Amino acid sequence: MTPASAPEPGAGADETDEAARRLRTAFTEAARGVTPGPLPLAAVRREGRARRRRRATALATGAALVATALPLLAVRVLTDPTSAPVATPPRPSSPPASREPSPSARPAAPPTAVSPGERVDAGKGWTLWLTEDGKHTSGTDGEEDFRPIGTGNLDTSVPGVTHQSVTGTQGGFHSGLFYGTRNAARLELTDGRGTRIPGTLVELPGRPGWGGWYAHTPPAEDGGHPGYAVTLYDTQGNAVATLRAAP
Repeated sequence: MTPASAPEPGAGADETDEAARRLRTAFTEAARGVTPGPLPLAAVRREGRARRRRRATALATGAALVATALPLLAVRVLTDPTSAPVATPPRPSSPPASREPSPSARPAAPPTAVSPGERVDAGKGWTLWLTEDGKHTSGTDGEEDFRPIGTGNLDTSVPGVTHQSVTGTQGGFHSGLFYGTRNAARLELTDGRGTRIPGTLVELPGRPGWGGWYAHTPPAEDGGHPGYAVTLYDTQGNAVATLRAAP
């Protein structure tokens, strides 16, 4: 048997190159028969303009959102209590010293108006009333005392006061007349130690320029009868009449 002859070297490569050439030739001949269509320039331009409009709209919308957010942020910063400064009131270096007000600094009010003959409960069993001609008082024993306003020893053209008192183991009851002013507002008794006891003023309707007063004092520490000065003040806080204490 005669052995088969082997292919010559390089024969397969030549056949492959030949097939590739034939294929390129076929593609070239086919392409020559194809006529390309016109370039769609108008569509390309429209698409480009549409993209630019969308980009511009997006940028404008973003700018508007930023412009809206900035004022809101500013308002939040201004109104946020955690970011606002808190004013701390200054602390006083020391509390104000308390002191007794002076007579002129105390509030003043007109005397209480009472009808003629109207009984006023003066406290501790005492009663006081006014009539057109003067002051009346009555104690726990029912005994009455009358002090006229029209006596010759009272100069009612100038401010003045009178003073009567009854003392005992339970303390003292003091009363009197004030006169010569339509601006009476307050009356005080002052003992020898400087202790002040307020009195109560009453007068008839129409502010006739005179009236009565009364006050109570505690028992004297030594059982004696301390003297009291009586001072009448007007609505401005001025002392308009003073009756010195008896020695």
